[in-house]
This record gives sequence, C-alpha cells and structure tokens, in this order.
Amino acid sequence: MTDAQARIGIFGGTFNPVHIAHLRAAEEVVGALHLERMIFVPSADPPHKVDVPGDRLAPADVRLQWVQLAIRNNPRFEVDALEIERGGASYSVDTLRTIGERIAPEKPVFTIGQDAFVEIDSWRDPEALFDLAHFAVITRPPAALASLADSLPSCIRNHVEPDPGGVFARVPRAGTWIRLVEIPALDISSSDIRNRLRDGESVRYLLPPDVEEAVEKSGAYRGAKDERSE
Repeated sequence: MTDAQARIGIFGGTFNPVHIAHLRAAEEVVGALHLERMIFVPSADPPHKVDVPGDRLAPADVRLQWVQLAIRNNPRFEVDALEIERGGASYSVDTLRTIGERIAPEKPVFTIGQDAFVEIDSWRDPEALFDLAHFAVITRPPAALASLADSLPSCIRNHVEPDPGGVFARVPRAGTWIRLVEIPALDISSSDIRNRLRDGESVRYLLPPDVEEAVEKSGAYRGAKDERSE
C-alpha cells in the first residue's frame, strides 16, 4: 500500500463545533491506514474562513474543550492545543513542521477533505506540505474523487508518481505519499448545527452527548445567523 508506513495522523480544523462526522472520518482514516493515533488540532484563527456577517466562531479555548470531550473515550484519539497556544493565524505548514520535529524521522499523515485538497494551492507554502507529511484525502460518495491524477494541486502535480489504480501516489523527492480514503457519506456540517442551535432546533445525535450539553450551555451560537457550510 505505501512506501513508508506511518503511525501518527493529524486532523486539523476549526471544529466549530466538533461533530459526529468529524469523529467518524478520523476513525475511518485510523482504520484504513492502521494508524496508532490521530491528533486533533483545533485552529486558533483560520485564515481561509471567509467572514460572514452574524457568523460566530466560538472562542478557541471553548472549541478545544469540546474536542477534548468528544475524543476522551477513544484511546487512539488525542488533541493538541499547539495552534491555539501559538495564537494568531493558524497555518498547517507550521503545525506539520512542529509535530514532524517531535516524531522524526517518521512523518505524520495529514488528514484533509477532498474539497480542501483541491484548493491547497492557495495555502501558505503548499509545496512544502507534501515534503512534511503524507496525505490522507477523505472522499465521500457520491462526489468522491475518481482519481488522484485528475485532482492533484498544481504545486505538486509535476512531482508525484500516481499508481494506475488512481487512489495512491508517491512523492519520491520527500519519501511521502498521498492516498484517497473513501468514508461513509454523513451529511452533517458544523454550519447546519450552528443554524439549528440558533433556531432552537434539536442537534441530538449530530454531536456527541457530552459535547451537545457543553455547546448548549455555552450559548456560543445563540442568535448567530449563519448560511455558510463546512
């Protein structure tokens, strides 16, 4: 399957709030790639999120607490507050460097959704990302990517060797790889949850029970108008 076996995954995001689909995606990647653990990294100030009037990004320390609640019963899940502790804009390239230094000579597996993957050229120092980590690209039917070769970002397109099957590619210069990981389609989004909370609707079974209780008590989204999806 891979040239280099990896043990540590990284799953970043705003987690605004963390929900069942986040947890299921992480569990699928851990299982598919036989990882020992997945590290959730909540962002402090996400530079790629477009401000929407009336939208609310819950405070970073609160989002961190929700993730801690959500993962506490899974021994293969961890949370790292490094982006929140660092403060300012949260750039994945900095996070991958920091965690990569901790686990060297191994490299982490950066877990990313297919929508973000195809837009990675707009990220800070995108080419370096593929030198710092392996990539697990999450795909969901019915819109799952058919082939990596057809969706590679331009920053890395000329530096990879795709396998004929279309789900795996190598980055020879860095000894890293990219793999599509198809997961079950769960139509759950943080934005829909925020809208439901704003409108006083139930979010039961969309959030882990402990997180549901904590989010409700926080009042973080009460009255927030949000039409953005995540």
